[in-house]
This record gives sequence, structure tokens and C-alpha cells, in this order.
Amino acid sequence: MGLKAGSQAACQEGFWVCDQFHEFQDLFQRSHQLERQAERAMAREHERAETFYNAKSEANLQKRLEQYERAQQTCEPAMVKYDQLDELLHLLREALHFCTDFGRLRTVAGVRSELMAILSLIEEIDDAKLPHILKPIGSHLDDLLVPFEQVESIHTELLNLMPEPIVDALVLAWHHDHLSHQSHGRQRHYHQREGQQWLDFAQGLLEDQFDTFKGLVFEKLDSIVNASSLVEMVNSLIRPFLHTCRGPITQETLNLIMFYHNHRRYKGGKRKAPIELWTGETLEGDWVDLLLKFRTKFRGFYFRRIAIT
Repeated sequence: MGLKAGSQAACQEGFWVCDQFHEFQDLFQRSHQLERQAERAMAREHERAETFYNAKSEANLQKRLEQYERAQQTCEPAMVKYDQLDELLHLLREALHFCTDFGRLRTVAGVRSELMAILSLIEEIDDAKLPHILKPIGSHLDDLLVPFEQVESIHTELLNLMPEPIVDALVLAWHHDHLSHQSHGRQRHYHQREGQQWLDFAQGLLEDQFDTFKGLVFEKLDSIVNASSLVEMVNSLIRPFLHTCRGPITQETLNLIMFYHNHRRYKGGKRKAPIELWTGETLEGDWVDLLLKFRTKFRGFYFRRIAIT
């Protein structure tokens, strides 16, 4: 609550967006549970089938057949339940993308309609736990749709500057570039290849204006706030350091953690260091070198401690 209030006070014009990962976390965990239940039911059915085939006497055959039929009756609903939820969650992921597979940026009304339809279908699955999981999601639907208000505004702005086919092509190029940073292996190569194809298509239409329009579309879409995960971010950053401290953490230590986080370059993805994103200026060197340069801002004890480390 304090972090949320502080962020809103510091950035009054900013967006507060519900964190999709934690909002749907229980739903995806339930999918994993149903998957394991289905796998156990399949293994049980296979075991009963082998037992039946190995039976010799007539009485034993009948007994094993009944056991197999009961295992089969348990297995089939478990498989159907998991398959239904897995397919609907796949549709849910796609509905939360900023654009469709054709590059058309989504609207708030369209995403709301899709989400309500998908959540309604999930609720109809024969599973007693799903309605309890879905209840809080329904109450936070407006928070989940905040990014698409920005998407609508950006779409209108882009259409005033360039034709719709070019907008769609550049949006698809950005979409695949965005997903490539979240993927691995073959999936990453697929998104990189698709993104380049749409860039080539847009370049063929735009010619001399390609770099300008591409930079504009990518910059606009990168500016969309997809989640306000302040609490989780700060907790994940500070928690490891808290575990190494005895007693209450001091303000000097918090300052050192803040300096490390702001000036540490990320190893993967598009981002470098948070301070570079904030200022738009490239750092002069590694965070340790910068700490040595600005060591007078920290107390000697904490400086010596990090230098030794």
C-alpha cells in the first residue's frame, strides 16, 4: 500500500496497471494441477489395462475388467477437464496481446468482450475450484484493461500519420520483436524471422520514410505500461540483501542497494540499466567503477564492505 501510494504521489499522471502474472497465477497453477491429475489417471488406466491382459482365470478376468472400466471412467473426465482449461488459457494469453495476428491493435471493448467470454467458458468447466479462482479476476477486470486504453490512443495517433496497412505491418514487427525477448530457442528464432519479414514488407512500402515511421511506432508501443509491479519488484530486489543483514537494515545500506540496482546493466533483453532508461544517457562504465567514483556519497564502512565483496 505504501509503495503504491508513493508511486502515485511521485507520478500523478502515471497509469496504475494490474499485474497480469499474479492476477492469473492461480488459474495457471490450477491448470498444472489438472494436468498432473490427468497424467496420474492415464497411468492408472494403463496399469489396469496391463493387469487385465495378464489375468488368467475367468473370475479374475471379470474383476480386472471392472477395475479397468472404473479407471477409464476416471481418466476420461480428467483429460477433458485439463484439455478444456489448457485451450482456454491459450486463448486468454492471445487476448492479452496488444494486437491481433493480423497486426490490428486491440480496443478496450474488444478485449473486455474476449476476456468475459473466455472467463465464462472457464467457469463452465466441471471443476469446483475454478469459480473461486475466477471471482477476484472479474473484480479486477478494469485494472487489466488500462494498457489497452493507451493502445487505442496510440492507434488513433498512428493512423493520422500513416496508412493502416503500414501501421499493421510495423505493429506486427514490434509484436514479434517484443515476444522474441521473452522466448528461447526455436520460438525466439521464429519471432525474429517473422518480425524481420514484416519490417521488410513495411520498408518496401515506405522506402525513404521507413526508419522514421519504424522508430515512431516502436517508441510508442514501448511506452505502454503493461504492469505496475512495484511491490514485487522492490521486494525481489531487497529481500536477498535483507537475508544477509543482522537486525534492521539501515538507510545507508538501502542507498547502496538502490545505487546497485539503478546502475547495474542487465545481461539479457533490450534493457541496459534502469538509470539509462530514466535519463536517456549511456553510463560511463560498470556500476562498481561508478561506485568507486562516487564513493564519497556512502559511508566508509559500506564502501569497504562492497569493495571487498
